[in-house]
Amino acid sequence: MLKLIPEDELEFLSVTTDVNYQTKKLYGSVIFKLLLFSMLNSSKVSYRVMEKIVLSSSFIAFLGFKIETKFNSIRDRICCINASYFEQLFNKIFTIYNQQLKEEKALIKVDSTYVGIASKLVKWDMHNGRKNTSKKQIKYSVSVKGSLPCGFKIFTDKKYISEDLALSETITENIHIDESLVVFDRGLKSRKKFDELTNQSIHFITRIAPNTFLKIIENNRLYRPIETQTLIINEDLKVKLRNRSSKISDNNYRVIKAKMKSSNEPLIFLTNDFDLSADEVTTLYKQRWEIELFFKFLKQHLNLSHLVSRNENAIKVILYMTMILAILILSYRKINNIKGYKMAKLQFEIELDNSMIKEIVILSGGNPDKVSYLWNTS
Repeated sequence: MLKLIPEDELEFLSVTTDVNYQTKKLYGSVIFKLLLFSMLNSSKVSYRVMEKIVLSSSFIAFLGFKIETKFNSIRDRICCINASYFEQLFNKIFTIYNQQLKEEKALIKVDSTYVGIASKLVKWDMHNGRKNTSKKQIKYSVSVKGSLPCGFKIFTDKKYISEDLALSETITENIHIDESLVVFDRGLKSRKKFDELTNQSIHFITRIAPNTFLKIIENNRLYRPIETQTLIINEDLKVKLRNRSSKISDNNYRVIKAKMKSSNEPLIFLTNDFDLSADEVTTLYKQRWEIELFFKFLKQHLNLSHLVSRNENAIKVILYMTMILAILILSYRKINNIKGYKMAKLQFEIELDNSMIKEIVILSGGNPDKVSYLWNTS
């Protein structure tokens, strides 16, 4: 899997982003491999952990040569390295594995999550909610296409507490949307933003509040209610959206009205896609829940909540590397049909460790095939 990331691509990006300007050993490709290896081999990465990992035989075998450096040099390099190198690398790696998994037109789920940081450690002023005012927050808005993250934005300005701003920006700036349908929750509710997405030919499904102002254009009458596993769908409407000042949306939209079977709770789905059936709209929206599992995976297994640095450039670099590692593990999980995230990460680590031991055996003049039973991870 790692060989799908070609060395010449790393070198090409190094040139185009000028990431190696005025550095003699901590090249962009070295920092990339050091962060990747450290994230796999330590539950909480720190600069001192990376200093020790640089000296490990496994990392030297992984890198292909030996370097000597101190934690403060690693810290300074990550704080000032050109983050666009990692951004472009993330986009390239996503494209490789998106094609490997044949998910080029898969559904895109978009949502946001927060991580709290002690107020005295940061300069920004984002804080969502009244509780725990001793902490500031950093907001991540993430897009997941099929199985893999395909884009994310980092927000520290308090205006981005509004999902109308954060999610709409995350969606419109995502270069991997193509012909995919986008699903997001009720946080994005601005009529103006819905029109902006529609005008950019971005098809979406979301939910809206029952008291949303609507101007009905056409009732696509259902001969009888449609039943799904959890819903009863009662109405399929073509509408325009109205705001509180009665201004009408530029575009027509489609509203699917339904009720939960278990509780009779009304659910109203909004989309600008007129080709899907009503039950397809509700079924696709239900898949939005997968991004909640993705956030849980990031926080529990990839330590998203643990920030190596408070420097914004370093945070951006670490976040791109976290997403790259997520792509590798989630691709490995799907290719090998592994059910759990934890087991996929563990098996990925074991296979990487075994490959490094094999490399060391070969470099020592040995033949790892003579002990082939040691490398069976199934």
